[in-house]
Amino acid sequence: MDDILKSFEDFDRGRISRRRLLQLVAIALATRPASAIAQGSCGGARAGTPECNPTPGKLPFEPTGWRTVLLDHFSVQVADYKKEAAYYAALMNWKVRSDDGSKAVLDIGDWGGIIIRGGYQPPPPPPAPATPPATPPAGGGAAGAAGAAGGQGRGGGRGGGAPRNAVFDSFCWGIEPWDTAKVEAELKKRGLNPVADHQGRDFQSFHVKDPGGFDLQISNGNRTNRRRDPAKGSLGVPPPFDSTNWTTVFLDHISYEVADYKANVAFYQALLGWKPGKDEGSQNETQAGDMGGLIIRGGNVLSPAFVPGSAAATRATRIGHIAFGIKEFDPDAVKAELEKRGLNARVDTGGGGDIHTANYKSYHTTTPNGFDLQISDVTARTS
Repeated sequence: MDDILKSFEDFDRGRISRRRLLQLVAIALATRPASAIAQGSCGGARAGTPECNPTPGKLPFEPTGWRTVLLDHFSVQVADYKKEAAYYAALMNWKVRSDDGSKAVLDIGDWGGIIIRGGYQPPPPPPAPATPPATPPAGGGAAGAAGAAGGQGRGGGRGGGAPRNAVFDSFCWGIEPWDTAKVEAELKKRGLNPVADHQGRDFQSFHVKDPGGFDLQISNGNRTNRRRDPAKGSLGVPPPFDSTNWTTVFLDHISYEVADYKANVAFYQALLGWKPGKDEGSQNETQAGDMGGLIIRGGNVLSPAFVPGSAAATRATRIGHIAFGIKEFDPDAVKAELEKRGLNARVDTGGGGDIHTANYKSYHTTTPNGFDLQISDVTARTS
């Protein structure tokens, strides 16, 4: 899926035209079986090949024995934080806890949070390609192929024409058992160079880097000591549209894109007690306690095609999209509410076919700052 993901990203950033997007997606789909779209890049005929070695990665250190008990918060930087925060407040019914003029803090339901910061500066556009675009293969048409890409593969490609002026650059998880001195000592013992970030007596935490350099914050946050008071903040700007009646109840999954997915799966398994799922050869659907999941996807270090030091092997870690489960998901009603507000609604059933009968039901839409938000019917951990 990496080539299709890259094409949608380039389109969202304004690097390529819609016509070029359709051509690239058509080419990608023509060179792989349809089943591969629903199962990552190692599904179907590629399963079991040397490029798709499913052997799990080796744990980088002795397991800590910690349990992940809370998604404390995400941290995201955007170009216009008030617009982004107002969007989430109206669409997802996330409650504003505070706004200090540079960032807004919102509660995600009664179980999580997000810090939305301003000041994002997009990178300069890449130079124009020297060669003309390729001609799409005959048969089926590029538009039909692009439609298939949109509806296949749980958390597959991306949609929407807004440039991506948003980057999720940190997440914070609460763990148990917690003893500040012992947690710091265990992190140091594993060579993780923890940086303390405490707020008063109630909130204790440390920042470390994961194998891809992503900022991981580990805290004492749990359901009894976080968000005990109701969120009563205000953004001081009008909502972008009428609020929905949706309730965000679950973190369905994070699409976590890395250079070496096996190393990341093993790291979080050993450090935070996350449970790996089936290693498919290009990704692993890992469970973060009962909080939700991460589809950790990227390069396979055991593949003969994995070249250390190459661009693919050193690419930066990023959160491609996040899927949130909402209560009482009805496919037609959710689509109608999105479209009534002028928002795109791209079907994603994980390769399950029609959204009314598929086991997995979701839509992708795009935030004001161009982030790919996925809204699904998943309301609890099922495995």
